Amino acid sequence: MFVSFFPQPKLFFTSAAVWSLAGVLFWFFGGEQLGAVFGLPPAAAGVPPVLGIPVLWTKPFIWFYVYFAFLLAVFYIFWRVYSPHPWQNWSILGSSIILLSTYLDVQINVALNNWRGPFFDLFQKAITTKESVSPGELYYMFWIYAWIGAAGMGLFVITRFFVSHYIFRWRTAMNDFYMANWDRLRHIEGASQRVQEDTMRFSTTMETLGVALISSVMTLIAFLPLLAQLSTHVKILPLVGEIPYSLVVAAIVWSIFGTLLLMVAGVKLPGLEFKNQRVEAAYRKELVYGEDDSARANPPTVAELFSHVRRNYFNLYFHYAYFNVVRSGYIQADAIFSSVILIPTIAAGAITLGIWQQVATAFGQVSGSFQYLVNAWPTIVELISIQKRLRAFEATLEGEPLPEIDQRYLERQGAEDPA
Repeated sequence: MFVSFFPQPKLFFTSAAVWSLAGVLFWFFGGEQLGAVFGLPPAAAGVPPVLGIPVLWTKPFIWFYVYFAFLLAVFYIFWRVYSPHPWQNWSILGSSIILLSTYLDVQINVALNNWRGPFFDLFQKAITTKESVSPGELYYMFWIYAWIGAAGMGLFVITRFFVSHYIFRWRTAMNDFYMANWDRLRHIEGASQRVQEDTMRFSTTMETLGVALISSVMTLIAFLPLLAQLSTHVKILPLVGEIPYSLVVAAIVWSIFGTLLLMVAGVKLPGLEFKNQRVEAAYRKELVYGEDDSARANPPTVAELFSHVRRNYFNLYFHYAYFNVVRSGYIQADAIFSSVILIPTIAAGAITLGIWQQVATAFGQVSGSFQYLVNAWPTIVELISIQKRLRAFEATLEGEPLPEIDQRYLERQGAEDPA
C-alpha cells in the first residue's frame, strides 16, 4: 500500500515528521526573524494586518516560501541519493505541493477572519450612527471580500485537479506492484476487486484524511495564537467563571469530549464495514461464476449468500443509527457552543460586533481542528475496512499468515472443493 509509492515508508514518514517538526520549531524560534537578514523581515508588532489577498505576497510570506523551498530541497535530495524510488517525484514533490496548497488555504481563511473584524465594526458603526459611514467604504470592504473568495475558489480548483492526478499515480503504483506479484495474490478471496477497486479507494481515502489532518494542524498553528489573543475580550465562561485563555481552554475541552464520545459510539463500525465488503465480494463472485457455469449461482446458493449480505447490512444500519444520533447531536450542539459561552460577555457589552465575528470564526476553526477524529471518523471507518482487505496482500508478499478472516474463507473454500 505504501512501499509501491513511497521509498522505505516507515523511515520515510518518520523522517518527514521529524524534519517537519524541526522546521516548524526553528521557524518559531528564530527562523522567521532570519528573513530580516535577506531583507524579508516579519510583520512588525502592533501593526494591523494587511487586508485581503495582498497579504500572501508581503515580505513575511515571501520569506516563508523561500524557507519552505529550502526545507523541501534538502529533504528531496537526501531521499533521491539515499533511496531512489521510481515514484519519488510524485510521492515527495507531489505531497509537498499539496502541503503548500493546504497552508495557503488556511492563510486565506486567516485573511477572511482578519477582514471580518474591521468590516463588522464598520457595519455596526453604520447602523448605529446615521451617515457615519459612506457607501464607498462598504463597497471597498466587499471588494476585498470578493478577492479573498476568488482566490480561495481558484486555489480549490487547481488543487483538486492536481490531487486527482496525484491519487491516480498512487493507484497506478499499487496496481503495478500487485500485478507484478499477481501469481502469489490471485488465490486470495476477491483479489481482482481488491486490485481494481480497493487500490483507488485506499489512495483517495488516505489523501483525504492526510490533507484533513495537515489542514487541522496548520489551522491550529495559525488560529490558536489569534484565539488566545481574542481571549482577552472574554473573561468569564458560563459555569466556570474567570479563567486565563478562556476560549482556548473551552475549545480544547469541548473537542476532547466530542472525540471521545464519537470514538465510543463508533467502535464497532470498522469491523462491520470490512465484513460488508467480504460478503458483498462473495455474493458478486458467485454471480460472476454463474455467467459461465450453469452449475454455479443456483437459487439456494445465491439466496444463502444474499442472506449474509442482508444480515450484515441490517446490522450495519442499526449501529450507524445510534452513531448518527450521537454524531448529529454533537454537531448541532457544536454549532451554538461558541455563542453560548459568549453570552456573559455579550450581555456585559464587552465586545463589538466585529470582535464577536472574529471570536466565533476563530473558535470554530480551532475546535474544528481539534475535532479531526469527530469529522473524519466515518472516513476512518471506511479506510480501516479497505486496509483490512489489502492487508491480505501485504501478508502474502511478506510471508506472514493471512488475517484470520481470510484464513477462514480459504478453509471454507477448501472444504467445499470436491478435489
